[in-house]
Amino acid sequence: MTDDRVLVVGGAGFIGANLAHRLLSSGARVRVLDSLARPGVERNLAWLQATHGERLEATIADVRDAEAVARAVRGVSAVFHLAAQVAVTTSLVTPLHDFEVNARGTLNVLEAARREDPPPFVLFTSTNKVYGALEDVSLVDVGSRYAPVEPGLRRGISEARSLAFHSPYGCSKGAAEQYVLDWARTYGVPGTVFRMSCIYGPHQLGTEDQGWVAHFLLQAMHRRPITLYGDGKQVRDVLFVEDLLDAFLAARERPREVAGRAFNVGGGPENTVSLLELLELVAELEGVAPRVLHDGWRLADQRWYVSDPSSLGRLAGWAPRTGVREGVARLHAWLRDAARAPRPVASPAEAGSR
Repeated sequence: MTDDRVLVVGGAGFIGANLAHRLLSSGARVRVLDSLARPGVERNLAWLQATHGERLEATIADVRDAEAVARAVRGVSAVFHLAAQVAVTTSLVTPLHDFEVNARGTLNVLEAARREDPPPFVLFTSTNKVYGALEDVSLVDVGSRYAPVEPGLRRGISEARSLAFHSPYGCSKGAAEQYVLDWARTYGVPGTVFRMSCIYGPHQLGTEDQGWVAHFLLQAMHRRPITLYGDGKQVRDVLFVEDLLDAFLAARERPREVAGRAFNVGGGPENTVSLLELLELVAELEGVAPRVLHDGWRLADQRWYVSDPSSLGRLAGWAPRTGVREGVARLHAWLRDAARAPRPVASPAEAGSR
């Protein structure tokens, strides 16, 4: 991979920084395009710069800047498009901003890729929110979590499920992924979509609205309360970031097979956890139960969502390898180490000039 050049759009974010590190460590040259809009991600960029030096090219720019995107795409063999407005709550307050970043920004990436000869591989990260609130899925309360009544759903939600957007965020991500799929069919851009469930791991700057596994750990570590919206029995499948990177690279190795297709990617039925169950695990790791506050259900919150990742598994031989307990313990250890370590500072001016 020594002659390879890859673009990670949103490369200073949690997933992007982990992906850039994996690629750089394998010998590839990596370009990162990131606006540094999310508080704290400049630390991820500084870590990448300190670790990999001149093999990393970084440009501080917004995905809505079509010219900056076009320059970043030029000459790369693959584009991993991870940049996004990531919170349902934010999309409800500023839906136009949400659209401009998620839908228009993605179209900028696709148009830049279309102008290349040959077009690079494009992988776009979407979300399980494109399936809506799943209100038609009958659930039963089994104590600390909900479970589906229909036996077939115990394998998880497959790509055969109809799309049902239920928030501006779901609309913008859904629109963006449809552009990716159509640019593959219409223009021959080898693009694919990952509809991702909950991803967690090192370098995650979790907040109440996004990155809830890290958020729970951080709140508990700092002895701050955790707010549960609803009853806490909501279930998600969670996927450790290193397993996600394996899936990214497996898809990239098969551009023709994955082009024009969307895949549900998550921990699957073997890696599920409810909010209440995660609180118990956090209490074990911290040695003390976190303080919990309660509030009402939030709009379009899925009481149960579990991915069926078998489509990608059959195509690429990929499967999650990290269990919930192991993964959460690894994230907890990283957060503790990061809290003690001095924080490097990125140089946006220097990075932007490259």
